[in-house]
Amino acid sequence: MVPPDSFRAYVVDRDGDRFVRGLRDLTTADLPPGDVLIEVAWSTVNFKDGLAAQPDGRVARTYPLVPGIDLAGTVVESSDAAIEAGSAVIASGYDIGVSHHGGFAELARMPSGWVVPMPARLTTHQAMAIGTAGFTAAMSVEALEARGLRPGDGPVLVTGAAGGVGGTAVAILARRGHEVWAATGKPGEVGRLRALGVAGTLTRDEVTAASPKPLESARWAGAVDTVGGPTLPFILRTLRRGAAVASCGNAGGVALTTTVQPFILRGVAILGMDSAGMPIAERRALWQRLAGDLRPPDLGSALAEVDLDGLEGALDAIVAGQARGRWVVRIGG
Repeated sequence: MVPPDSFRAYVVDRDGDRFVRGLRDLTTADLPPGDVLIEVAWSTVNFKDGLAAQPDGRVARTYPLVPGIDLAGTVVESSDAAIEAGSAVIASGYDIGVSHHGGFAELARMPSGWVVPMPARLTTHQAMAIGTAGFTAAMSVEALEARGLRPGDGPVLVTGAAGGVGGTAVAILARRGHEVWAATGKPGEVGRLRALGVAGTLTRDEVTAASPKPLESARWAGAVDTVGGPTLPFILRTLRRGAAVASCGNAGGVALTTTVQPFILRGVAILGMDSAGMPIAERRALWQRLAGDLRPPDLGSALAEVDLDGLEGALDAIVAGQARGRWVVRIGG
C-alpha cells in the first residue's frame, strides 16, 4: 500500500489559553518518528483519552496531539525485519496518545519497540475489543495469580466492575474459576455482572464508606481495584492475611488515606499495575495469553462502536462517568 497524500485524524491542540479539538486532515509529515507505519483499523476509548480531550485533563504532554492510547491495524511500511509490511499489529502504552500521536487517526507511526505482532487467534477488531482496558485487567489477574492466588482460595473483589477494566477483570476471573464479587455504583449493571459470573455485589457506598477501624473482618482473598481514591482503603482493611490488591485505576481520585495496620498485621500487599510502561517482551507475552488462557469469554459483551465522526461524544461521556463496558472506535476499513 502507498500511504495516502492525506488522512483523517482527531486532534487536540492548545494555543495559549485557547483549547481546540476535532477532525483534521494530516499528512505523513505530521507523524512523529518511528520505524513502523500502520494503517489503523480500530482503536478504543479510554479514560485517559477522555482526559486528553479536555482543556484541564492534564494528560496531553505535547500539542498538537492525536489521542488514542491503543490501536490495531496493518503495517504499511517497516524498517524492522521482524515486523513485516502487510502484517497485523497492536500498539499500546508507552507515550502513545500522550506525547506521541496515537490511535485516533487513519495512519500512525510507531517505534518497532512499541509494536506487538498480532497473536494468531485474534483479529484487529477482537484485539481492540480487549484493548488497553482488557490488557490492564489481564495484567492485574496475572499479577495476583503470580503472587499465589488460586481458584478456591476465597472471594476476589473487583471495584468499578461496570467499567471496561473492571468488567473484563470480572469476566477473566470468573472464567478461571474464581469466586468474584463486584462493586459498582451503577445498580442497573448488576444483571449484566451476574451474567458475567459474579457471585455477589457491593454498592459504591459500601466500598467507599469511611471507617474508624484500621482493620475489619478479613473477607477478600484478592482484589482488583480500578477506582482508587476511597475504595482502596476499604480493600486494604478487609483483605485476608497475606492477600494482595492489584491497583490499576484512579477514576475515584489519587489520594490514599490508610494506616500501616493492614501491612504489618496481615501482611497484605498493593501490586501497582503500570500497563503503559510494561517492557515490550512482557507485553507481547501477555497479548499471547490474552489470545489464549486469559482471553475474555465474550469479546462482544457491553461493547459499543463509534467512528471518528462520533468519537467526541464518547470521549466526553467516559470522563462524565457514563461508560458502560467498552467503546471501540472504527478508524478504517
